[in-house]
Amino acid sequence: MIFMLMAFLFLVLLSSIKIVKEYERFVVFTLGKADGVKGPGIIFVLPIIQTSKKIDLRLVTMSIPIQEIITRDNISAKTAAVCFFQVVDPYKAVVKVEDPFTATSQIAQTTLRSILGQHELDELLSERDAINAKLSAIIDRQTEGWGIKVVAVEVKDVEIPEGMQRAMARQAEAERERRAKIVAAEGEHQAAEKLALAAKVINDSPGAMHLRQLQSMVEVSAEKNSTLIFPIPIELMQFANMAANKVQVQPDGSAKIKLDPELQKEKQQ
Repeated sequence: MIFMLMAFLFLVLLSSIKIVKEYERFVVFTLGKADGVKGPGIIFVLPIIQTSKKIDLRLVTMSIPIQEIITRDNISAKTAAVCFFQVVDPYKAVVKVEDPFTATSQIAQTTLRSILGQHELDELLSERDAINAKLSAIIDRQTEGWGIKVVAVEVKDVEIPEGMQRAMARQAEAERERRAKIVAAEGEHQAAEKLALAAKVINDSPGAMHLRQLQSMVEVSAEKNSTLIFPIPIELMQFANMAANKVQVQPDGSAKIKLDPELQKEKQQ
């Protein structure tokens, strides 16, 4: 009889021993009353009198299913996200909520639809980081009473209708054309400024025009053209006209230079 009693006590003691891992905690109840959180290491939970609930403290990666939303600019879209959270208070996670993981999933889905519906489509595509931070903060405030800390919420994908995709592609193409025209116009404006500056320099230095004409002749002759049109400066034409007026051809073929009256008067004196 004593042997059977000792065997029974040994089995009770053996069954009451529990080994808690580093990332686990046990919430122990004695006759239905929560005694606290135990672990890690070896703990004792007396059968019949005490019960326990195990909680995992590791980071949980939870996928938020695809949600249909309507943006602020009345565009229908589908989006999915992922939520990263962990239990930081095992006592609250057991006592305050029946299933902390299901509750977090449901609150994440409703918050995702609500927050994304407050933004326009362009904001969903371009301001992803700000929206993720906003989602994380709102969900974390709601799960704080359950002993759950939301680390991050990331919107994975935003699906828009095919017609809207084509419209966005046309808009992007028009934007690229607009930028190309602006760049071309700026280039023409800079070129015009440089040409105006060059024209001013040539106007201030008459010899620069002759040098430029000679340079153009060299460049044109390198292209093996058979005909070369060379513009004659107006100064050379004026000089030739003056020379023609001063030189008179005689009937016998000789030439006579006509001097200016002032030069002729000085010569006679």
